[in-house]
Amino acid sequence: MSFTSGSTLLDTVVLAVVSREGTYGYKITQDVRNVIDISESTLYPVLRRLQKEGMLETYDVEVDGRNRRYYKITSIGMIKLDEERSNWKKYVEQINFVLFGNKKI
Repeated sequence: MSFTSGSTLLDTVVLAVVSREGTYGYKITQDVRNVIDISESTLYPVLRRLQKEGMLETYDVEVDGRNRRYYKITSIGMIKLDEERSNWKKYVEQINFVLFGNKKI
């Protein structure tokens, strides 16, 4: 099994961040940057793609006279996130076995 550190990991991290609460693009960027070095220009296409694939939905909230676009995970997005969490656990177990053998970590 392989868990690429490219778009699959980024998608999974974005879905995980959004799953905690409906949130807006800049806040998502800040939260994702805690684990992956990305720019806003990288994040927004990911958000649009996940929305197009039915994993995220958007709604607007007026803040200080301006609309702020919020993102919320859908049931399809939660299913995908759960699948990727499971894949991640298996991947980590495999890597830990190679690095540490049978020892419990």
